[in-house]
Amino acid sequence: MDTVQLTIDKKPVVVKKGITILDAAKGMGIHIPTLCHMKLDDLNIENRPGGCRICVVEVNGRRNLAPACCTEVAEGMVVSTHSIRVINARQTVLELILSDHPADCLICVKSGKCELQDMAHHLGIREIHYKGEQSTYREDTSPAIIRDVDKCIMCRRCEMMCNEVQTVGVLSAINRGFQAVVSPAFEMNLDHSVCTYCGQCVAVCPTGALTEVDQTSHVVRALSDPTKTVIVQTAPAVRAALGEEFGMEAGTLVTGKLAAALRNLGFDYVFDTDFAADLTIMEEGTEMLNRLSRFLEGDENVKLPILTSCCPAWVKFFEHQFPQLKDIPSTARSPQQMFGSIAKTYFADKMSIRREDLVVVSIMPCVAKKYECGRDEFKVNGNPDVDYAITTRELAGLIKLANINFNRLPNEDFDLPLGESTGAGVIFGTTGGVIEAAVRTAYELYTKKPLPKLDFHELRGMEGIRQATIDFAGFPLKIGIAHGLGNARRLLERIESGESEFHAIEIMSCPGGCIGGGGQPYHHGNAEILKKRQIAIYQEDGNKKIRKSHENPYIIQLYEEFLGKPMSEKAHHLLHTKYFDRT
Repeated sequence: MDTVQLTIDKKPVVVKKGITILDAAKGMGIHIPTLCHMKLDDLNIENRPGGCRICVVEVNGRRNLAPACCTEVAEGMVVSTHSIRVINARQTVLELILSDHPADCLICVKSGKCELQDMAHHLGIREIHYKGEQSTYREDTSPAIIRDVDKCIMCRRCEMMCNEVQTVGVLSAINRGFQAVVSPAFEMNLDHSVCTYCGQCVAVCPTGALTEVDQTSHVVRALSDPTKTVIVQTAPAVRAALGEEFGMEAGTLVTGKLAAALRNLGFDYVFDTDFAADLTIMEEGTEMLNRLSRFLEGDENVKLPILTSCCPAWVKFFEHQFPQLKDIPSTARSPQQMFGSIAKTYFADKMSIRREDLVVVSIMPCVAKKYECGRDEFKVNGNPDVDYAITTRELAGLIKLANINFNRLPNEDFDLPLGESTGAGVIFGTTGGVIEAAVRTAYELYTKKPLPKLDFHELRGMEGIRQATIDFAGFPLKIGIAHGLGNARRLLERIESGESEFHAIEIMSCPGGCIGGGGQPYHHGNAEILKKRQIAIYQEDGNKKIRKSHENPYIIQLYEEFLGKPMSEKAHHLLHTKYFDRT
């Protein structure tokens, strides 16, 4: 039979065979608390080790309590989810967890957003009856992520994301007993490992054991320095998620309020990374067409498929894991780095500002952007193109610190010239968006004809690996799309084996793309939040007057006044990069 009948909290129910007690109860509207469990149905992500034992329930006929997250339903099963025995067990388990946890909630970066803290409140823990030695570890600070392992509760969500979803393989459980902890092998530093800084471990950590390196204090100091001109750029995915930090529904677009908030914080110029996304399409799209043209002419040395290069975590992933393929990705820099380069050359010259006196700040949905702006190839005589990158969460904290009533801010526009963008720039924020933006421009440049349609629904969705064929005036352009580094690995293995027939592939390291970035407001395993953010991105695109990157008037002006043409010598120097074998 495909179904089973059981009773949960004295209510009979018929459910699908093979599901867990937790899922069956959830379908009935019965809440069972969990800590280690996390599930993203649409992305096929689930962590259910049953280790924390917070979700235990009573099953008639079973001597011990059963973890609901990993116990399958059975015919005739009778379950009590909140009996006195269950409540007592949960409280005891949580007290034991808390007995080996720092009590520095007042100064912890996760305070107010800590699932362990919430659980203690939910279970009514007011006293810890179990006192003893606490395990202590050294703090590990990398360019993007801080590991405060004293706060690790061994839920192993980070391990699941790193190994199963991202297939990076940095984090795992080491040691035994009281000294057991999740860590890189041999307890090495993250920056000595193959960590990509994608931040997905940070996104799912229920405590303050994994957090981003906070750069807001550096930004505040720059803003208070009268000798500095401080400009800011904000990524497309930020506008689809920032409102959540201020009580708005997921997917609420706050573009105008975002610009107003940044202006209120004291930035001298408020710009949009979408401008640089349009610039990226001009360079990356031209590079793609160049390779395709050579391929069609029979050039056997051409490197295909061309891979997008906007995601720094993805770049670090292939530098570590697939260095033999480092000549395949586009050499175009990410929009963040293109913006910084143009800001500290073209814009600085226009405004007569010395490079050293111009501070460029990025607002990003991504933790890896902190690492990216510190890469040596993006510095000129030690001065970085982008000085600081702060996450969506960090920006929300800065807005609250400045006592800005975000919800009541008027809608304002970005400054020009680096604030004008198209719909193509906006959709960079979601999986499939970069390649769709590239197709919009590449099609018209290749065919010399207007697009018959602007919305390529065949490139959209949330499936981990997708493929589509776009008709380029008779030439079938085969496109692959992957989000999540595990899916990227599968595509790269197909390229290595010669199975891939794709001409172009878009890869984003985070599930859902930038909307699910490691620096976004915590979604706590709710895939519906990612869907709503994606809808908002496409809504913003649809509302734009100009939706093709090559039609952005300020991009056209930039090439006429400064760069010459896409892939020119100057453009190559300022807007392109190279990759390294990091094995």
